[in-house]
Amino acid sequence: MATEQVVTKAPGMVPDEQKFEPRSKGISTARKKKPKELAVITECCTGCAGSPACVEYCPVEDCMFWVPDEDNPPFGRIQIDPLQCIGCKKCLSKGPDGSFLDGCPWDAIVMVDIAEVEKEVGPMSY
Repeated sequence: MATEQVVTKAPGMVPDEQKFEPRSKGISTARKKKPKELAVITECCTGCAGSPACVEYCPVEDCMFWVPDEDNPPFGRIQIDPLQCIGCKKCLSKGPDGSFLDGCPWDAIVMVDIAEVEKEVGPMSY
């Protein structure tokens, strides 16, 4: 008798059917601890004309994803699922002392204290 392995994806706040490509790829297990900060996309996000630079650096499955602009197709922007974000900062463009890294070229991603995010989305247990 064969044993069937069930793969359970980590829960997110945004339903999968609202997450369009491009989407981040990587680990799909639930984060092990609550991060101190989460990445938040600002209104400066341009979506990089459908080829966002930030998404490829995110190491978490479906954490970053495309949201189409329904009023202005084919334009859109990137969003971050707060329950998926591990606070790794790999999507950011600025490193120590303002050095440029590989993430967002428009500085459209900021790290926000988890308490501030929880004011918007509610308490996060992990």
